[in-house]
Amino acid sequence: MAILQVNDLVKTYGKGDAAVTALGGVNFSVEKGEFVAIVGASGSGKSTLMHLIGGVDRPTSGSVIVDGGEIFKLNESELAIFRRRNIGIVYQFYNLIPTLTAEENIMLPRLLDNRKPDEEKLRAILETIGLTGRARHLPNELSGGQQQRVSIGRALINDPALILADEPTGNLDSRSGREIIDLLKLSNKRYKQTLIIITHDESIALQADRIITVGDGQILRDERVRS
Repeated sequence: MAILQVNDLVKTYGKGDAAVTALGGVNFSVEKGEFVAIVGASGSGKSTLMHLIGGVDRPTSGSVIVDGGEIFKLNESELAIFRRRNIGIVYQFYNLIPTLTAEENIMLPRLLDNRKPDEEKLRAILETIGLTGRARHLPNELSGGQQQRVSIGRALINDPALILADEPTGNLDSRSGREIIDLLKLSNKRYKQTLIIITHDESIALQADRIITVGDGQILRDERVRS
């Protein structure tokens, strides 16, 4: 069953002679529970693609269907709610709220949704990401790797249909980077989360079930690494 369908996705910036096409008619689908790596050189369109899949930006044309729903038929308020409930995003630079503790940052999507904290789920996530003893620390009291673990916990808290990770190890040393990838893979297996990672690191891409290579706003290759 496809959890994600991308149909004829086009994104153009500017108009007339100054127009630049970042994506030129991209099509693919992702099955529930898959781990997909999207790779490509800088400027290939891979980050633009992730922003559109995540509903952070809107396309010039085409559609993105997540868990059966066409996300760009929603207005801005509806789309914000949809993102919060259905898409977990892990950024390269963590994007944590500096005045909130680790556990408060993790719970933020639920709190913004006016939903009661799920203490049992929070404890399970803190244990999974290895931060049970650091739950009440502020971001500036955590290492880069620990902050990225918090951002992964935040992405998991609402059991989203998709987890999107944009260069999640790009700001980390090699050891912390390996730990973060292992943690994302664990969430993929333990929680059956569908995982899409944007990366330029071949060693990370080769751990995925499937590698999609993007270049000049097009899909150049779509290869299955493992079944």
